[in-house]
Amino acid sequence: MGTQETVKPAFYALRRGGWRDYVTLLHLPYTVWNVAYVALGAGLAPHFHLDRMLWGMAAFFLALGVAAHALDELNGRPLQTQIPSQVLVGLAVTALGGALAIGIGASIAWGYGLLVFVAIGGIAVPAYNLELFGGVIHNELGLALSWGGLTVLSGYWVEAQTLRVDAILASAYGTLMIVAQRTLSTPVRKARRELGDATTVAPLERALRLLAVGNILLGAAVVAARLAWLR
Repeated sequence: MGTQETVKPAFYALRRGGWRDYVTLLHLPYTVWNVAYVALGAGLAPHFHLDRMLWGMAAFFLALGVAAHALDELNGRPLQTQIPSQVLVGLAVTALGGALAIGIGASIAWGYGLLVFVAIGGIAVPAYNLELFGGVIHNELGLALSWGGLTVLSGYWVEAQTLRVDAILASAYGTLMIVAQRTLSTPVRKARRELGDATTVAPLERALRLLAVGNILLGAAVVAARLAWLR
């Protein structure tokens, strides 16, 4: 019993209470990993605009990093934070509203085709994290397509206003990487949160850390290459 109380619910979770709960809520390794897929998609596009990529990253940070994770915490307290439920609701509504506002503004400025991605993301966040519609997308494929495939395609589309083979291949890569993430993280979550054991899953957590860093570096490398070409 005492061991369970000392095991954090996630390897990136800080000590409970105060501002630390809000940092833990962001799931930073995974959030930055997923947001890096916007950069990956943008960097692969035939035309590249730094401002468009940054706005896209901001939108996904709000939608995934804040809104989706606030709703996830509201639905069962998996991270065991002490953030009041009404604050979680407020964070989710405000962040998702901000993400949608960015998406709509970007659509008006750069092309209305982006509204398709905005609509899908706006539905996917509450549908996945609150298990709406009978939990039809609350599964491995729903997670992977929403935070892997869709993220890459959105980053690509906001730059190019079209999709090509390279976008589809990169989207498939992002989707498969999120499947790998979930495959590793599922037994890790069970061990930490149900069994109070972090020792036996240490190799899996090391793999998760390496995957996160690797995918972040990939996105950064692609963008760095594009910026070099623009000089």
